[in-house]
Amino acid sequence: MRAFGYSVAGSPAEAVRIAAGTPGSAFVAGGTDLLNLMRDGAQAHDHLVDVNDLDLDEVAFDSGRLRVGALARMRQVAEHSRVRREFPVLSEALLASASPQVRNMAAIGGNLLQRTRCGYFRDAGSACNKRAPGSGCPALTGCNRGHAILGGSDHCIAAHPSDLAVALTALDATVHLLGPGGERAVPIAGFYLLPGSAPNRENALRPGELITRVDVPRTSLAARSRYLKLRDRATFEFAVVSVAAALRTRGRVVADVRLAFGGVGTRPWRDVRVEAALRGRPLTRRAIAEAGRVLVRDAVPREENGFKVELVQRALESVLGDLGGVR
Repeated sequence: MRAFGYSVAGSPAEAVRIAAGTPGSAFVAGGTDLLNLMRDGAQAHDHLVDVNDLDLDEVAFDSGRLRVGALARMRQVAEHSRVRREFPVLSEALLASASPQVRNMAAIGGNLLQRTRCGYFRDAGSACNKRAPGSGCPALTGCNRGHAILGGSDHCIAAHPSDLAVALTALDATVHLLGPGGERAVPIAGFYLLPGSAPNRENALRPGELITRVDVPRTSLAARSRYLKLRDRATFEFAVVSVAAALRTRGRVVADVRLAFGGVGTRPWRDVRVEAALRGRPLTRRAIAEAGRVLVRDAVPREENGFKVELVQRALESVLGDLGGVR
């Protein structure tokens, strides 16, 4: 790890001011991913701005939304009684993430900005367009079992790692930012970017911007939701395939549904065509199967990850079957 400067910010405005005025800066809170990346040489920064002292750790409710501060810890949100009751998909996604020790440390904002677990990206000695633009993507023809089948390009097929981001995508969350130009809000659907020809740019953050909070609408959909994560081991493992689902029915008919998927996309994956295939129809195994086929019709599987095409459809069937009582 190369030497770097270090500052402790006393306010969000000061944090942004330091970062904007110090080239090569990054914000650090829990540091559970950032410091590993720096140690491994996969990411380098000249200066870290510690934001742990900022008053951004609220978990609050009002009549129309849940507000989660960027410095709230994963455990704090996952175990909050009202989050568990009114937003079960969020609690389940967080509890399925990392380990208890990491959840105690890791901040919500940092979780949303964690980097891919692609081995080529994490290995500073390997080519990787995400880490070193123009160097190539060995995963296209190499070890790609954990990689994306949706949203990839000839430059990158790395899967997005965050369980929380998948759940927030299903619930139409909004990410609030503070930067040198002031405050702005970005719907989570537009926060994460497809790799295209520039996979090194993963999100809509502008230089010096800090995530301050995430807002989640309080709806009947959110209260009837769940998160299913399929992984290679029971704990401290990233998703091979995951599904965040929220469902509202009238009798047996789907009145509304929200779906997002992890492990299969280069960003948290939501396809409104899948939801449209279910909305207004009786929730049956046949309807779910048809929606699953819509989900994967644009999939581009590689040599080692082709099994995800079937697995994500089975996961969708399982989570909607449980939510809708389909036997």
